[in-house]
Amino acid sequence: MAYDPLTADLPTQPRPYPATYWCATAGTPPTDDGPLLHAQDTDIAIIGAGYTGLSCAYHLAKHYRSTVHVLEAHQPGWGCSGRNGSFMRPAIGRLSWTDSVQRFGPELAKAHFTEAHRALATMRELILQGNIDCDIQPDGWLKTAHQPSRVSSLLTEQQVMRDHFNYDTQLLHQSELEEYGLGGAEASAALRFPDAFSAHPLKIIFSLVKQARQAGAVVHSKSPVISWHKEGATHYLRTPTGTLRAKHVVIATNGYSTEQLHPCLKSRLMPVLSSIIVTRPLSEDEIHHSGFRTTNIITDTRKVLNFYRRLPDNRILLGSRGAITESHQSQQKIQDHLLATLQKKFNGLENLTVDYGWSGWVALSMDSMPRVHTVNTDRSISYAIGYNGSGTTASVYAGKVLAHHLKSNAAISPLLNSPLPAFPFAPFRRLGQRAMFAYYRHLDNKTG
Repeated sequence: MAYDPLTADLPTQPRPYPATYWCATAGTPPTDDGPLLHAQDTDIAIIGAGYTGLSCAYHLAKHYRSTVHVLEAHQPGWGCSGRNGSFMRPAIGRLSWTDSVQRFGPELAKAHFTEAHRALATMRELILQGNIDCDIQPDGWLKTAHQPSRVSSLLTEQQVMRDHFNYDTQLLHQSELEEYGLGGAEASAALRFPDAFSAHPLKIIFSLVKQARQAGAVVHSKSPVISWHKEGATHYLRTPTGTLRAKHVVIATNGYSTEQLHPCLKSRLMPVLSSIIVTRPLSEDEIHHSGFRTTNIITDTRKVLNFYRRLPDNRILLGSRGAITESHQSQQKIQDHLLATLQKKFNGLENLTVDYGWSGWVALSMDSMPRVHTVNTDRSISYAIGYNGSGTTASVYAGKVLAHHLKSNAAISPLLNSPLPAFPFAPFRRLGQRAMFAYYRHLDNKTG
């Protein structure tokens, strides 16, 4: 069924997990608390059981013994927390570090950089504390120049990080990249970041469900919020089978945030499809001829970003921004495009086929930065959303930051703690997206 958060009504019927590689290999989902039944009371209600919601619930229950209930419309990790590319990078938002220094100035940019590394550390900490067996692959992130003209931007970024953050990266030239299996026209050079890794995103979700419930949180699956109103100081969140009465509500729905949920979301997000393919396992001959040996995560310098990596079972995952709208035909078209993109990057993969293909909605914000914020017009509502396609670590961190803020009034970085800016001409966001993507692809194809 086609779904567009910009026009969708509130969900009413729970849906099963999509047919992704992650679902096929994650094992049996953990026990949760099932649908919300009857009327119940809670201190804090969290809408959405992805990384943000589960992290927030875990930290609230573990550190503050709060009564917290999570309402998930479908299954934990059903949205992009269980559909993403599994790249655990130091990233908060969509800005490059060069852009961060130019926009925020040196001091705030340094704070931005610090927040990004705290986000990565939070993910590592949760994996360690939960003893999560999630197929972690060794550290390393390669940001490749997809054309020779993009090498200069890598050099600039390297210098910015060295000068402003005292952070060293390794510049790899084309001949050195061949050792990683990344030679050819699609990799003129690369920056290698030492602080990044990859893991199985849905196995992490499954563990977060267990950790949150062990800490005392209640996680309701198949419990879509079909109406929400407030009487006095109490929020009433109605599901098909019950009503949750809450003193405070946290919105943690990110790319799947329908504007029907609450007025504070109106015109604030731009949901964009991201699509991924996973191939069949490579044969020994294909591994040899392609030379694709590295297990580092890899991105390129395109505006319409490609991200890819080799999986533990010798498959290749590759993703990029998807179609404008969701349909079976658009999914097949983008899947064919992604396979062709992959075959362009590596030799000897002409006969490679795709075993899994799927899409998910990510949330872009007007200024390319996420928010962790309590609504000014109603201090009993908070949100942590708008990760701009870099939310795998940022979302877990945002949930933790919001939990500490709600219960101890811990400060939130001014980079994150402000209202999401509204999109101008919001009813025409899809038209703007078409124009923006066409322009970005033009820039990506320029050789000069």
